[in-house]
Amino acid sequence: MINGAHAILYSDDADATRATLAKILKTRSVDAGGGWLIFAVPPAELAVHPAERGGRAELYLMTDDVGATVAALQAEGVELGLYQPRHPTPPASSASI
Repeated sequence: MINGAHAILYSDDADATRATLAKILKTRSVDAGGGWLIFAVPPAELAVHPAERGGRAELYLMTDDVGATVAALQAEGVELGLYQPRHPTPPASSASI
């Protein structure tokens, strides 16, 4: 049974990216060794979009209020992809594979 997902971000300044994520996610994390933080993240969705060539991936963090969240993050000097779902979302507890 699949019970979660592990997303990986590649960065040319991993320490700074980890520090930014810690600041904006405000969630638990564990050090997997050498400062490699693994963050607990809120529920997630996975979608497949059509493309002429596959293999591309994108990560957007979800929020209930894009405008307010963008303003708060910009005040911190943070720019990242945000997504405010406008569609029904599957309940996390009913997913089973």
